[in-house]
Amino acid sequence: MDISSYILLSHEQALRRRLDIAANNMANASTVGFHRERPVFHEYVERAKDAMVPDAKAASFVLDYRAAQDTRPGAFEATGNPLDVMIDGPGYFAVEAPGGGTAYTRAGFIKVNDSGDLVTSGGQKILDDGGRPLSVPPDALASLSIGADGTVLSKDGPLGRIGVTVFGDDGALTPRGDGMMNGAGGRVLGASETRLRSGGVEGSNVQPIVETTELVDILRSYQSSMKIADAINDMRSRAIQRLGRIG
Repeated sequence: MDISSYILLSHEQALRRRLDIAANNMANASTVGFHRERPVFHEYVERAKDAMVPDAKAASFVLDYRAAQDTRPGAFEATGNPLDVMIDGPGYFAVEAPGGGTAYTRAGFIKVNDSGDLVTSGGQKILDDGGRPLSVPPDALASLSIGADGTVLSKDGPLGRIGVTVFGDDGALTPRGDGMMNGAGGRVLGASETRLRSGGVEGSNVQPIVETTELVDILRSYQSSMKIADAINDMRSRAIQRLGRIG
C-alpha cells in the first residue's frame, strides 16, 4: 500500500475506536454512577526525505491516545434507602476488589451484609477513610444513617467514615469491566471536603441523544472515507492504464 492508504487506515481505526466508545456509552446509559467516555487522539506527522512535491513530504496519521472520562456528575436518583448515597462532587468510593486490592466506583448502592459489613450492591466491602472495611453492630442496624461528610451514624454514635478518594488525573483510572475502576496515587478527602447526598444514587451522565448523534457522525465519516478510498483506487487504475499506453 502507498502512504495514502496507510493514512486512510489510521483514520478508519480511529473511527472504529470512536464507535466502540460511543456504543459502550449507550450500553451504560442507565448504569448507576457511570461517566461517559470520549476518545482522545494525537496527530503523528511523518516527514519523508524525498517527494514529488514539497507538500507531500509531510504525512499526518491519527494515533489513538486514550479514552478520557466526562467527569460531570449524573443526576440524583432517589431510592428511598437512607444508606444509598451520591458523591456530590469529585471522587470515588473505595471498595475491596474481587481477588484482592482496592477498586473504585461512584455507584452508591450500599447495604449491610450478613456479616455486618457495609457493602456495595455487588457485595464488595466499602472501605473507610483509613482503608478498612466498615462494620455495623447488629443492634445498630435499625438506626443506621450516613452523614453528608460520609460519617456512618447509629443510635450509639459514629461507627466510622466512608472514604472518598480523588485522583489528580481521572484518566489514570482504568475500567475493570465489572463496573469498577482500578487506580493508583489517589488522595482520601477529609471530612470537611467530602460531600455526600443520602437517599439516592448518581445516575449515568450519558445523554442518549448525544451518543446517537455521535454514531450518525461516525457513519458519515466512514462513508466519506470509503469514497476517498474509491477515488484513490480509480486514480491508480487510470494511472496504470496511461502508463500502459505510453509503454
